[in-house]
Amino acid sequence: MLLVSAIRDNLDAYSGSLEKRGIDNPKIQLEAIIEKDDLRKTTQQELDSILSRSNQLAKEIGGLMKKGEKDEAEKVKQETASLKTKSKKLGESLQAIESELREMLYNIPNIPNEKVVPGQTEEDNEIIKKVDRLPELGPDAKPHWDLIDEFGIIDFGLGNKVTGAGFPFYNKQGARLVRAMVNYFLDEANKAGYQEIQPPVLINEDSGYATGQLPDKEGQMYHITDTNLYLIPTAEVPITNVFRDVILDESQLPKKIVGYTPCFRREAGSWGAHVRGLNRLHQFDKVEIVQISHPDKSYEILDEMIRHVEELIKSLDLPFRIVRLCGGDLGFTAAITYDFEVYSAAQKKWLEVSSVSNFETYQSNRLKLRYKDENGKKSLAHTLNGSALAVPRILAALLENNQDQNRIAVPGVLRDYTGFEAIEKV
Repeated sequence: MLLVSAIRDNLDAYSGSLEKRGIDNPKIQLEAIIEKDDLRKTTQQELDSILSRSNQLAKEIGGLMKKGEKDEAEKVKQETASLKTKSKKLGESLQAIESELREMLYNIPNIPNEKVVPGQTEEDNEIIKKVDRLPELGPDAKPHWDLIDEFGIIDFGLGNKVTGAGFPFYNKQGARLVRAMVNYFLDEANKAGYQEIQPPVLINEDSGYATGQLPDKEGQMYHITDTNLYLIPTAEVPITNVFRDVILDESQLPKKIVGYTPCFRREAGSWGAHVRGLNRLHQFDKVEIVQISHPDKSYEILDEMIRHVEELIKSLDLPFRIVRLCGGDLGFTAAITYDFEVYSAAQKKWLEVSSVSNFETYQSNRLKLRYKDENGKKSLAHTLNGSALAVPRILAALLENNQDQNRIAVPGVLRDYTGFEAIEKV
């Protein structure tokens, strides 16, 4: 959530930056926020004045009663009663204005970093790094949805029967390979200094608002209406909310947390190969890394997190590229995002497997997450996160790129975790 003071100080700059996202006339929305905040201030001042006057009159009543001037005291009491009525109405009005202002701020996305270019779709994204050569498979190469049927490692039909489309069962060597990837990703994060936690997969409404999933992505989240809880779309949400309403000492920064969770997304899939098989699921496994940073260090930390994800993908021997998202493709809460995409040789397409983002103070303002320096001054921290990694599309690329007629080779770094070197055809 943007700071109103920052909007006031940077109105023209913020308006220009939000235009990168494809927002029409953002200055009108920002000016409306300033106007609403002006109303909040004048209402607060009027209320403070009435409360101050009420306190003054309360003291006068006591003095008049001591002097025996009951008639005068009664007149003052009547004025006090009138002020009490006014203060109640003003308090209710102030509460409504503050709620309206908060909702207006909730619906303004983060300001893109200066490196983010204008654009509307993924075609406008910038390719920052890519491999020189892409793998070529033989004419008999198959997409992963055919391979998983042949090798019997994932059962979409059973998932459809038990739950519905987009909820597969992983079987036999497929289940072990998924577990191997999760354990490998967690172990590598631990080596990099991340503290591992196992967060809940249900969050309350406050947590959804704090990290920006609500109200922006409400329609994409599974909602349990009777308890008003939501299934998490990513471990970012519960992990980052660990620090909601927290004041850290500057010496405690950065905080590095990693967690594995299943993730749940309602986003509807359309027909076509881009949503077949493992390309888009409603439930999937992911390891997430989160850092809470000093503002002066967050872009160094962003580079560190990018290197971490890059080394993971390299270790799996997968061809990849790094893409910096344009304004129109940028997530609502992010100031800058780098996507990692691996190449699926059988599908001949790029599959997104990780997003690494810096949110600057956008989430921390919602979270009320601050740090205190050695002089006691409190400031908003920066938050960052990244997928390290999402399992399904990594699995899809591994199956397709490593296929042979009767076996699918397992990357060397995973073999100690799986206990086998290849998935063999039954």
